[in-house]
Amino acid sequence: MRRLSTLRIVLAQGATTMSSRDALYSDPRKFPILFAIFVGVIIFCAHPLSAQQMTVPGLPALQVNQGPNGTQEYSLSLQILALMTAITLLPSLLLGATAFTRIIIVLSILRQALGTQQTPPNQVLVSIALFLTIFIMYPTLEEIYYASITPYLEGRMDVISAIEAASATLKEFLVVNTREAELAMFAELAGDQLYRSNEEVPYNVLMPAFITSELKTAFQIGFLLFLPFLVIDMVIASILMSLGMMMLSPMLISLPFKLLLFVIVDGWAMTIGSIASTYMN
Repeated sequence: MRRLSTLRIVLAQGATTMSSRDALYSDPRKFPILFAIFVGVIIFCAHPLSAQQMTVPGLPALQVNQGPNGTQEYSLSLQILALMTAITLLPSLLLGATAFTRIIIVLSILRQALGTQQTPPNQVLVSIALFLTIFIMYPTLEEIYYASITPYLEGRMDVISAIEAASATLKEFLVVNTREAELAMFAELAGDQLYRSNEEVPYNVLMPAFITSELKTAFQIGFLLFLPFLVIDMVIASILMSLGMMMLSPMLISLPFKLLLFVIVDGWAMTIGSIASTYMN
């Protein structure tokens, strides 16, 4: 009986605790207070002044210190945070600020024109496009490295100046390889006048103009690649119809001839060389 009474007391205490906890979370008036406290703690910890005063044993503090020449020096944790943020933006930069978009579209159209279905596979096309992008962008990347990254690592340039120098170098590449019609269209949509120099073109106008120009150029190159293979398909289809072989697929018969033509003219070297020659650094 004592054990039963003790068990009832424990269960009653547990039920009281659960009911008080449920009452705390079920009261809608208490949620704004808890949320305000939570947001206040986050803002206090993220504020630069509080971050400079906050020190946690064993963990690097979030500090922004003033350098001797007036520059700002960021703590290791903030530098790691900025690095991780930049890594997450790399796919967007690869697609929108390099030659990758034009190359992968042209290679995909070429594969469709050959009629080889999934040969070469997507992984091979992406690898070709990636390494060809590195080849095309290498002069720009090298200039960014020596003009901004190296001075920043040596302490001769702060992070803001390094970003501005890298941005100016990348902008020069983007403006040179963007059609004037697209630049004028997006400048008109943004309400800006015509720009007198490349440095005056803002990124909010340059990035969509560059991507639109890349798409247009890629489809133009793909159209020119598609024409000879389309002629082969039409000739093979006409021959089969004249022979009365209408049940035989023209695509199946024309595939060896298209591959033979592509190999004879050294199609891969011609295509990749033509794509690389369309860019100016």
